[in-house]
Amino acid sequence: MKTNNKMKQHLSQDEIDRVVIAHADDESAWEKPIRVRHKKAASLAIPADLAARAAFLARVHRQPSIEEWLTRVIRERVELEEAAFAGAKRELATKQNA
Repeated sequence: MKTNNKMKQHLSQDEIDRVVIAHADDESAWEKPIRVRHKKAASLAIPADLAARAAFLARVHRQPSIEEWLTRVIRERVELEEAAFAGAKRELATKQNA
């Protein structure tokens, strides 16, 4: 919405509502719409007994939620696996060059 001197002052909620309603049908008074895309959350199914054990460990580690604890554990494991894979790849390349 375009601003004018009156809008630069502090307006009450009722005054803001009146300005918005007055300009609601005036397309030139509005800026281009902003589009926001949310990341789609991944879903993962795990057996109930494993979920219970994970929930217990999340509490032991004082995590606010099991989701946060599982995210941390999975991230750490993925980083470990990636490092191991990169190391194996280097080792294989070294053996091939020797």
